[in-house]
Amino acid sequence: MHYKGASIGMIVCACLFGAGSSSADVVTDWNARTAQAVGAATGPAARLAGSGLFDFAMVHAAMHDAIQAFEHRFETYGAPIEGNAGSPDAAAAAAAHDVLVALFPPQAQLIDTFYTTYLADHGLAGDPGVAVGQAAAANILALRQGDGRFPATFEPFVGGTQPGEWRSTTTPPTPMLVSWAATVVPFALKAPDQFEASPPPPHLKSGEYAKAYEEAKALGGVISSRTAEQTDLAYFYADNSVMYWNRALRSIAPAHLTDIGDSARLFALANIAMADAFITAWATKTQWNFWRPITAIHEGDNDGNDKTVGEPGWQPLITTPNYPDYSSGANNLSGAATTMLANFFGTDKVTFSITSATPQAIVKTRTYDRFSDAADDIVNARIYEGIHFRFADVVARRQGTHVANWTFSHILRPLN
Repeated sequence: MHYKGASIGMIVCACLFGAGSSSADVVTDWNARTAQAVGAATGPAARLAGSGLFDFAMVHAAMHDAIQAFEHRFETYGAPIEGNAGSPDAAAAAAAHDVLVALFPPQAQLIDTFYTTYLADHGLAGDPGVAVGQAAAANILALRQGDGRFPATFEPFVGGTQPGEWRSTTTPPTPMLVSWAATVVPFALKAPDQFEASPPPPHLKSGEYAKAYEEAKALGGVISSRTAEQTDLAYFYADNSVMYWNRALRSIAPAHLTDIGDSARLFALANIAMADAFITAWATKTQWNFWRPITAIHEGDNDGNDKTVGEPGWQPLITTPNYPDYSSGANNLSGAATTMLANFFGTDKVTFSITSATPQAIVKTRTYDRFSDAADDIVNARIYEGIHFRFADVVARRQGTHVANWTFSHILRPLN
């Protein structure tokens, strides 16, 4: 369905708040349970980098579709579910349960126990809504089968050795983490490279590169000219981006939404946009294969730029993740999350909080008056951490913004 002549804000105002009586608790409860499952995954299926977003997106797409079998207010991600007997809360819980069990077989017993207890505690044991949720989960699992997630085998990405080329930052060297994510079928986008990075990374001999190099070197090292406040911001956002954005959603939804359908749609849109932003970032990383600050600064005398002075002993504030610099995954996610939130609520000006689990962070919760203010902080934080150049952060945020706008205008749209 297309909305010619209608602004995003008009659409939001017309249909954001429903008249349903169910609380949003089931959505936030099962988001938290999803976070536990993602965090506990081990072995070949461990959710490294941002790959846990695929799980969040699938769980929330299924919950959204299950609830819309009752509300009929928004497009479903999969096929609409016929019939709406029982409780939408039971349907949402069943949908989340079935997707999680399919995604995390080793955790099936723990998930089953949580599910059984959850239904009993909420008076939903034996509720016919369970069948609705099971159907929604089956649809999502079928749609995402064979989409390239967590392949048994794949060709490793090892980068290169020429100036400007990424190479492993681990000892001993290891291939890029989850390089297969660059080719996963997107949830909403047409292709992983739909929103290519623009402009490309600056030439090594350019003044722009030298400026970004000096900033990363001065502000991102273990020994640096950062202020104490900048260092604390760096540690705050050294946390897992997937987790802190979902923690933020769990506080935003109950504070601003009263209908289960609105809450489910917000979580689904945000996590689908972030999942596609992650795919976009990884496609860009493998395309440009640009080196990280730690490599660049160690090799500063060998990059052909007279303005970049090498420092072989330089070390970043935090450990550099083992994948290329350009573009930043965290900033792709922040661009997607903050833009989706602004689109959903029809305004960027919303007070909300983000909580960090990083032990070194002194400030554990940061409160913002605008979604975009958090995105601003994350651009700077990745520089203060010493793991990104500014140009990689800025272009990534722009990519994430494009992903969110596309997602919001193409899926889970209002039916009225």
